[in-house]
Order: sequence, then structure tokens, then C-alpha cells
Amino acid sequence: MERRDFNKWLSNFKSTIYGYDYYVDFSKTYINIEKIKVELNIMNSLIGSKNVESDFDLLLYKYPEVISCIPILIGVRLRDIKNNFEILDDLEILSYDFLNGTNTPEEYKTFMRETGLFDLISNHIVNNLMDYVLGVEVGLDSNGRKNRGGRIMENLIENKLKEMKCEYTSQMKIPEIQKKYGLDLSALSNFGKTVKQFDFVVKTKDRVYGIEVNYYSGGGSKLNETARSYKMLTEESRNVKGFTFVWITDGKGWKTARNNLEETFDVLETLYCLDDIENGALEKLLY
Repeated sequence: MERRDFNKWLSNFKSTIYGYDYYVDFSKTYINIEKIKVELNIMNSLIGSKNVESDFDLLLYKYPEVISCIPILIGVRLRDIKNNFEILDDLEILSYDFLNGTNTPEEYKTFMRETGLFDLISNHIVNNLMDYVLGVEVGLDSNGRKNRGGRIMENLIENKLKEMKCEYTSQMKIPEIQKKYGLDLSALSNFGKTVKQFDFVVKTKDRVYGIEVNYYSGGGSKLNETARSYKMLTEESRNVKGFTFVWITDGKGWKTARNNLEETFDVLETLYCLDDIENGALEKLLY
């Protein structure tokens, strides 16, 4: 096989794979708000209140369900609270239940007071809690960009596999691969001590391909760790009969970790970027 030029290969990396919907998933944001819009609109009655604590007491008495919308007001989704919401107060752990309403009104008032929510609401710092929570949800959704970025890269490769009409399985663990295809991949899992999972596993007539897919828009230690890990995986998989490890990666983040990537590039012939995929690398490998 003709030796590839690493610098030329790296120069073909894409600066982005993100479309318009990468930055905010508004459809999910609207769904999240829809679930608590009644409670938020009830809480809106407190905006500008001159006696916000006593008005809050009355609100809890008439509409106790409003407590379910309190966490999002400080940027925490109710579903993300595994148990009760815990606060360290003067070395004492205080627990707040926003799902079942088991705290006393005084305890909920303490939470609202100490977190600054009473001040936010009564002093007209916000004029509409629906609008306010929309902003909070947009901010929280931005935290999901990392997961969306990884999924976008996976979608690009999965669409290619579908286009090629490959026999493939996504997110497949080594024990499942061994059971389904009768391969001995123990060397790849430190003889059963770790559980390795491939993004895609492709089966051809005489070979199984384990494919890892990722994209890095920014630098960091994670890239060096990934390159070193995949270099080791390359070496471990060489002696596995009927199995080939494939790594598809891209992104300008690799410009800051090029040395480690080049080390893996030198030993892994099946290391591809999106430009390779666009130019038929998978077809040449799998057909």
C-alpha cells in the first residue's frame, strides 16, 4: 500500500460538521417548557409582589403543584434531580423535595429566599417566568452540544454504511461481537477486565470490522488520551484473525494534538478522516 503523507492528510480535516440545529435544539426546549407552563404562569402572579413570602404561602396552599417548576428557575431540571435536592447550609444538609411536596411551606420559602428567587421575582428583575425559563433552557441545552457533536459524526458514518447497504450493528460490545461472530477478542478487553464498545461493527464475507468514530472541534488532553488508546487498540487487534480495527476521526482540534495522532497514523492503515470517506475509503475497504 502506498504510504500516506500525514501532513497532507491532516490538512484535509474539516473545520466544522455542525449544522444550524447543532447549537440549540429548540424543539426539545419548547417541549420542556410545555410540561411546566401552567405552573410557571401561576408563579407569574408573584412578579412585583410587595409581600412575596406571604403571597407564596397562599400560592402553595391553593396550587401546591407549583413547587415542580422551582428547580428550573435556578437552572436545574426536575428530571435531573435523582433524589431530593440537597443543600449544605451551615454544615447541615437540607433536603428539598420538589416532586412530591413533602417539605413545609417554611422550608420552601427558605429555599426561595436563600437562592435569591424571591428577590428575582418580587423586584421585577424578570417580567415573565415563561420567557425567563426559555432562556434558562437554551443555556442548559447548550451543554448538550458535546453529545450532539459526537452523534452528528456517527450519523454521517451510519448514513454512509446504509448507503453502502452494509451489514452493521451500532454500539456493540466485545462480548456481543464474540458471541455473534465467534471471534476471540479477549486481547482487546484486557482478557475480560474491561468492556470495550465499538460505535459500529460491520460484517463482510470474511471479516469483522470494529469502527470507532469521533470529531474534535477543540483541543485538550482527551485527544492525546484517545490517540494513545487507539494506538494500543491497533497493536492489540493485529493478531486477531478475521478482525480489523477502523478509526474515523476529524476536526480542527487535532491540530493541537498532531504528534500523538501521527503516531497512531503511522501504525493504523485504517485510520480515516471525512475526506477519505467522501473519496471512497470505506468502499475500498469493505467491498
